[in-house]
Amino acid sequence: MKVLFRGARVIDPATGRDETTDVLVEDETVAGLGPDTDAKGADVVDADGLVLAPGFVDLHSHLREPGREDAETIETGSRAAAIGGYTALCAMPNTDPVADNAAVIMEVRNLADKAGLVDVSPAGAITKGLEGETIAELGEMAELGVRLFTDDHNCVRSALVMRTALEYAKAFDVVLSQHAQEETLSEGWQMHEGYYSSLLGLKGTPGEAESIIVARDLQLAALTGGRIHFTHVSAAASTRLIGAARDDGRVSADVTPHHLTFVDEDLQSYDTNLRFNPPPRGADDRDALRMALADGTIDAVATDHAPHAVEDKEVEYDQARPGTTGLETALGATATALGDSIDLLGLVRALSTNPARILGLADHGGPIEPGRPANLVLFDPAGTWTVGERPFASKSRNSAFLGRTLTGRVVHTLLRGRFTVRDGEGTW
Repeated sequence: MKVLFRGARVIDPATGRDETTDVLVEDETVAGLGPDTDAKGADVVDADGLVLAPGFVDLHSHLREPGREDAETIETGSRAAAIGGYTALCAMPNTDPVADNAAVIMEVRNLADKAGLVDVSPAGAITKGLEGETIAELGEMAELGVRLFTDDHNCVRSALVMRTALEYAKAFDVVLSQHAQEETLSEGWQMHEGYYSSLLGLKGTPGEAESIIVARDLQLAALTGGRIHFTHVSAAASTRLIGAARDDGRVSADVTPHHLTFVDEDLQSYDTNLRFNPPPRGADDRDALRMALADGTIDAVATDHAPHAVEDKEVEYDQARPGTTGLETALGATATALGDSIDLLGLVRALSTNPARILGLADHGGPIEPGRPANLVLFDPAGTWTVGERPFASKSRNSAFLGRTLTGRVVHTLLRGRFTVRDGEGTW
């Protein structure tokens, strides 16, 4: 296949490129850039007004398979990812059985290869069964190419276990991702602790439940020389700690679009789609997260895509399972939340280039140059759309953004030169 994207605004953080030009894709690679590119025989796509960027990369997605295929499958999750402009993602290990061994890792990979819509990099569990006690077979999974290990929404409670895991992981040059949540300060939580938890009569958990673990694990990373990544950061105090520790090169972090958007005050509606983990915190926390992403303290946007079956959300608020879908809305939700506080280079860096770097995905995140794999997204930065007006590609519809109008719309997604999404529609 040979396609010429004419007049696109090319945004490539890997090279610092920000220019309007033509881009030629032939077969699986970028074949040329510039107005003099030979487009003979090419399918010409008018890209005027569109941004052409490296395909997005998600550090934190729940694809639910194996075990919870009623909520999502790897195929439907891959479709949601493609619609959202993603060409690669990291699948969380809280499957059934848990991805704490080579067999489950291979099953996830094989199912993703069969779907063929997005490159899926499975995360391995840090501890067996996500139980926080015994280190999983990190070496066995690392030999299969697993680059990120996490106990997902289970915080590794024991400092000794986390220290041991960091030391062990260092030998394989892999990253440990921590859900920072001190257990005794968050037991039975229903929302952020503060004025609105008292007003609504819901049990709260303070931001310190997160920042205490961040402080601990930053010190453990410094002690061991291991690489630590903090996922879905939600508290202002956490951003200050991470910012102070960034210079050593072992520390990275992500934030979700929903934590950049919602605050605890929004829970007065008791909307179960706004019940996610960690919970939306105060306006000061949200504003600190926005600033930390804009100034580079936080590296990446991760969706924490968490699809749930209808019966898990259409219940009383305190009984609902935490989580919101996110792959299809990430671009628009992030761009809308940040507005003018971040430029397009910074936005693409957070959605693509930095996540690819953290995961060690050399074929994703740019640079956009001849000979490179054509893993690309084209989006309309001014395009507005309302969440829920078109059917979700995900098997679930528990989106925190349901009914919201967002600015930033994916038009085309290409995986190795093949359209997975064209003119906003999936090609499957």
